[in-house]
Amino acid sequence: MIVPAEAAVTGLSNLAVQARVDAGRVNAVPAAPGRSLAQILRANVLTRFNAILGAMFAVVLVVGPPQDALFGAVLVVNTGIGVAQELRAKRALDRLAILTAGRARAVRDGAVTEIALDRIVVDDVLELGRGDQVPVDGTVLCADGLELDEALLTGEAEPVHKQPGDPVLSGSAVVAGAGRIRADRVGGDAYAARLQARARRFSLIRSELQQGTNQILRLVTWVMIPAGLLLILSEFFRSHDPLRDAARGSAAGLVAMVPEGLVLLTSLAFAAGALRLARRRVLVQELAAIEGLARADVLCIDKTGTLTEPGLRLVATEVVSGRAGAHVAEVIGALAAVDEAPNETGQSLAARYPAPAGWTVLRRVPFSSARKWSGAEFDGHGTWLLGAPSVIAGNRLPDDVAAAVRDHEAAGRRVLLLASATGPLDGDRRPGDAEPAALVVLAEELRGDAAAAVRYLLDQGITIKVLSGDAPRAVAAIAARAGIAAGGPARDASALREEEIGDALASTNVLGRVRPEQKLAAVRALQAAGHVVAMCGDGVNDVQALKQADLGIAMGTGSQASRSVARVVLLDGTFAAIPPMLAEGRRVVANIERVARLFVTKTVYAAIIAVAVGTAGITYPFFPRHLTIVSTLTIGVPGFFLALAPGAPRARAGFTRRVLAFAVPAGVAAAGAALASYALVRGGPGPAARTAAMLAVFAVGLWVLALVAGRPSPGRVVLVAAMAAGLVPLFAFPLARRVLALQLPSAAALATEAVVVLAAVAALTVWRRVSSRTAGRRRPRRS
Repeated sequence: MIVPAEAAVTGLSNLAVQARVDAGRVNAVPAAPGRSLAQILRANVLTRFNAILGAMFAVVLVVGPPQDALFGAVLVVNTGIGVAQELRAKRALDRLAILTAGRARAVRDGAVTEIALDRIVVDDVLELGRGDQVPVDGTVLCADGLELDEALLTGEAEPVHKQPGDPVLSGSAVVAGAGRIRADRVGGDAYAARLQARARRFSLIRSELQQGTNQILRLVTWVMIPAGLLLILSEFFRSHDPLRDAARGSAAGLVAMVPEGLVLLTSLAFAAGALRLARRRVLVQELAAIEGLARADVLCIDKTGTLTEPGLRLVATEVVSGRAGAHVAEVIGALAAVDEAPNETGQSLAARYPAPAGWTVLRRVPFSSARKWSGAEFDGHGTWLLGAPSVIAGNRLPDDVAAAVRDHEAAGRRVLLLASATGPLDGDRRPGDAEPAALVVLAEELRGDAAAAVRYLLDQGITIKVLSGDAPRAVAAIAARAGIAAGGPARDASALREEEIGDALASTNVLGRVRPEQKLAAVRALQAAGHVVAMCGDGVNDVQALKQADLGIAMGTGSQASRSVARVVLLDGTFAAIPPMLAEGRRVVANIERVARLFVTKTVYAAIIAVAVGTAGITYPFFPRHLTIVSTLTIGVPGFFLALAPGAPRARAGFTRRVLAFAVPAGVAAAGAALASYALVRGGPGPAARTAAMLAVFAVGLWVLALVAGRPSPGRVVLVAAMAAGLVPLFAFPLARRVLALQLPSAAALATEAVVVLAAVAALTVWRRVSSRTAGRRRPRRS
C-alpha cells in the first residue's frame, strides 16, 4: 500500500478516529502483570489446604460440639485479613501505576496530541522519539535517522535502521533518531500481545521464597497423606473410641498438620511490603520483586541520572585549532537545532546556542549510545561531528587538546569534541578525517542524597558497579565524590570485547565508554560468577541490562522503555529510594522465613503425634479445640506480627533447608513433650490428660516462638508474654473450661510435666547452639 506523504503530517481526523473506536479497532492494552480481584480471592480461598480444612470443618460440625469447629472461624478470619491487605496494596500500586503508564503521541487533524495507549486506533499516525517504546505494530511513514532496539523481541542487540515503508513491532525501543509510523495492528493482534503480552516482561522474577514455600507445601502433602491415613485407621478401628470421638480425633490430627496460614502470611508480607514502598512512591510492578534487592549482593548503576541530577550544565566551549568562536557557536547551534528529539546534551546546547539562519541540513546521523557521536552535513557549511573525543579522534588529538580533555574528565566533567570532516556523511559510518574544532565541556551535579545512599548500601555489604557511557576518568571522579571506591583503575570498555567484561569488573568497580550490549554482558558475567545482580538505570541504553538483571530498577524520570521492562520504578527518580527498598526486601524475606518456621514446626509435631498415635492404637491426645488454642496463640496471632516485623540482615540462599533444619528438631521436641505428658497423666480423667498434652505443646510452642522472634527486645518480649497470658483466661473462668474441655492435672502431675517440658526445651536449645556452630564453621567466609 502506498502511503501519501501528507498522511504523516495530518494523521486521522477525529471523525475517522471515532469510527474506528465504534468498530472496536482500538488498542486494547493487556492488563498489567498483577493479580486481579478474582485471582486474589481464588489464590487465598481456593487452596488444597482450605479444601482439607473445610471438609474437616463440616465433619466436626456434624459429629462434635461447635467449639471443636473453632479452627474454621480462625481460618475465615485469617483469610479475610490476608485478602483485605492484598487488595489494599493492589489499589495503592494501581494508583501509582497510572503515573508510569505509557503514553503515545498521535497526529490527528494535523496536530500532535498525547493520548493513552488504549486510545490508539488502527491507522493512527504515531510520533516516535529516542527512549520511546513502540506501542503497536506499524509501518514507518517518515524517519529521521530512526533506529530501533528489537532485542526484547528478537534477542538481537544491534540497533535496526528504519526507513519509510519498513515494518516496526510493538515492544521495540527507539535508540536514535525520530520518525512517524502508521498503526497497522493493535491490541491482541500486535506482535507483543501475541507473545502472551510479554513484550515488556517475558518471565516472572525468580522468587526463592515462593519456590521454597511451594516445595515445603509439597513435602507437607506427602507427609500428610500416609500420616493422616494411619491416624484415621487407628482412630476408627483400633482405639475403641466412640464414633464421635474417633472423628474428632482424626479431624484434630489432620487439621494440625495443615500449615494453613503459611501461604496467607507469605502473600501478606509481600503485599504489606509493596504497600509500604508505595507510600515512598516506589512502584513494585511484581510483588515478588521485593525479594530481589534483599538477595542482591551487586548493584549496577549508571552515572548520569542515577548518581547525578537530571540535566547537564554547559560549563565552557573551548575553541581549538585557531577557529573563530562565532563560527563554532553557529555550528553547535545548527547541530542542536536539527535534532528533533534531543537528549539532555542536545537540550543544554540548544539552550545556550541559537540555531543560525540559512543552515540547511543535507544528511544527518543522530546520536546513539552505541555510536557515541552524532553528525550532520550542511549545504555550504560542510560536515560536522560531535561526540566523545576518543571515538571521533582516537589518539590523533593534539597534545594540548588531549591534556585539556584529561583535566576535565579527571574533574568529573563530560567532554565532547566538535570536529569538522572534509567528506560527506555515508550512512552511520564515521568519517575518518575529523579535525578538532572545539571542546564542549558539560558538568553534572551529584545528587544531594547520593553519598548517603551509597554509604548505606556499602555498609550493608552490597558492591556497587558503575557502568557509564562517559569517559572512564569522568565516571571515576563522580563515583569517588559519591563514595564509591574504584577498587582499581577505571577501565575503558570501548577497548574490551564482551567476553572480557567479566574480568574487567573483577578488577574495578568503574567502567566507562560502555555500550548497551556491554551493560548486558556485564550483568550476565556477574550472574555467571554467582552474584545476585540488581540493575538501576533510566535510559534506553539500559533496557537490555534491566531486563537481564535479577532485579531491574528504573527511574521514574527516565525513558518509557526503561520503565516498561523494570520490575521496580522509583517514581521520584531519586537514588535515595534504594536503601528503603533494600531494608523492605530484607524485612519481607526474614519475616516470611520466621513465619515458615512456626508453621512447619506445627506440621512436624502434628505428623509425629499422628504417627505415634496410629502406631500405638491409642486415643488421639487432643480435641480440635485444643489445637486451635495452641495454633492461635503460638503461631497464628504472633505470625501476623512477625510477618510485619521491622529489620533484618541480608537474605541468603537456602530458605527451604534452613526452615526444615529448624522445624524438624523443634517439632520433635514439641511432640515428645506432648506424648510424654499425655502418657504420664493418661491414667487420670480424660480431660486432664488432654489438657496436659495441650499445655506441653503450648509451652514448647512459646519457646519456639521466642527462638523464631530472635534476639530479645521490648517488642518481642511483650509479644511472647502476651501470647502466654492469653491462656490464663481460658483456665480462670469455669464456663471457658467447660466449653473448651480443660481440666488441670494434679499438682504432682503438673510438676512432672514441667520437668518434661524443661527437658524438651533444653534439648532443643542445645541442638540449636550446636547446629549453629557447625553451620558457622561450614559456611565459607565472604571476601
